[in-house]
Amino acid sequence: MARILFNHIYKRYGKYKELAVNDFCLSVEDHEFLVFVGPSGCGKSTTLRMLAGLEDISEGELYIGDTLVNDYPPKDRDISMVFQNYALYPNLTVFENIAFGLRLRKQPKHEIELAVKRAARVLEIENFLNRKPHELSGGQRQRVALGRAIVRTPQAFLMDEPLSNLDARLRLQMRSEIIALHKKIGVTTIYVTHDQIEAMTMGDRVVVMNKGVIQQVDKPEVVYNRPVNLFVANFIGNPPMNFIPGKLQEKDGSLEFHTRRFALRLTEKQSFQLRGQSQVVHSVVLGIRPEHISFEEIVLQAYPHAHITGILAFNEFVGSDRYYHMKMGMDHHLVARAHPRYEFEDGMKVTVALDMQKALFFHKDTEMLLTD
Repeated sequence: MARILFNHIYKRYGKYKELAVNDFCLSVEDHEFLVFVGPSGCGKSTTLRMLAGLEDISEGELYIGDTLVNDYPPKDRDISMVFQNYALYPNLTVFENIAFGLRLRKQPKHEIELAVKRAARVLEIENFLNRKPHELSGGQRQRVALGRAIVRTPQAFLMDEPLSNLDARLRLQMRSEIIALHKKIGVTTIYVTHDQIEAMTMGDRVVVMNKGVIQQVDKPEVVYNRPVNLFVANFIGNPPMNFIPGKLQEKDGSLEFHTRRFALRLTEKQSFQLRGQSQVVHSVVLGIRPEHISFEEIVLQAYPHAHITGILAFNEFVGSDRYYHMKMGMDHHLVARAHPRYEFEDGMKVTVALDMQKALFFHKDTEMLLTD
C-alpha cells in the first residue's frame, strides 16, 4: 500500500500532439479511495492507464510510494487493475482465473490455493470456483475480476468503470460490496467512472475532470455544495443545478439579482462577498439546486424577497420525490424538487421560493464561483 503522486503529468497523442491529459498534479494518500469522474473523453481512463503502465507518459513524473515508475513495465508496478469488460479467460475456471497472476509469479501451489480460497470467501464466490465465466451472471463475473485483483495485496487497486456493464440494481449492490471490500482490505484505490452518483457515494475524495484538466478535488459533499465553477456545478447533481443569468444591482442599501422578469434579494453574506471582489461584478449566473426551491407556504413566507412565478411545463415522479419543471417566459427554466403529495397540474401558474442562503453566484465570463 502506498501514496501515489502525479507530478505535472501530460499525455499527448498524434501528429499534432493533442493534449489528452494536461498538467495533472495530484497526491493520492495511502489507504484512500479516490474517484475520477467526468464526461467521456475527459482523460480519466487515460490517466489511470498511465498509472498502470499501459500508456506512456509524455511529460511529468509519476511516483508509487517513493519510486519513480515512469519507465517501469506494468508487471513491476505492484498494482492490480479491474477493467470494464472483466477481462476473464473464457477457457479457464473461476479458480484458474483468480490464480492466473499468482502462477505467473511462480508462487507455491499451496499458497496459491490458500490465497484464491481466501479471496473467494471474501467475495462470496466459493461455490463457483469450478465454473467457467460463461456459466456466471454479470455480477458474479465482476466478483471474479475483483478476486483476481485482491488475491494478492498490491500497492494500489485501479478500477476502470468496472460496473458500467451491469444493470441499475446490480450496480447498486456491487457499489456497496466494493466499498465494504475497500474498508476490509484498506488498499489505496483509484476508481474511474462517468457516473456522478457512483463518484459521490463511493469516494473519500472526488476528482472532477474535463478536457484533460482537473476541475476540482475534494470530499463529495464539498464538490456538491461548493462547486468551484459552472462545469462542476452542472455535472455533479441529478437533476443538475439550475442556472439563471442576470445582473447585480444596488437597491435601498441591499444587493439584488435582476433578470427581465424578477428580482431576488441577496443575503448579507453574499452581498459582502460580491462587494468585496477586486472589481464590482455586475453580470453573474445564479445557481440553485432543485431541493432548495420550495412550494411550501412556510418557506414562501420566510423568503418574501426570493419568489419566482412561472408555468409548470411537466413533472417527473421518481417515487420519493416529484420534480417539477417550470418555465418563466422564453428565457428561464427551473426544476424544483417537491414531496409526492404535491400534485400540481401541468400548465398551472405557481410561485416558488428560493432558499437564497443556498444560492451560489458564478462569474458570467470566467464561470468561476464567486460566493460560498
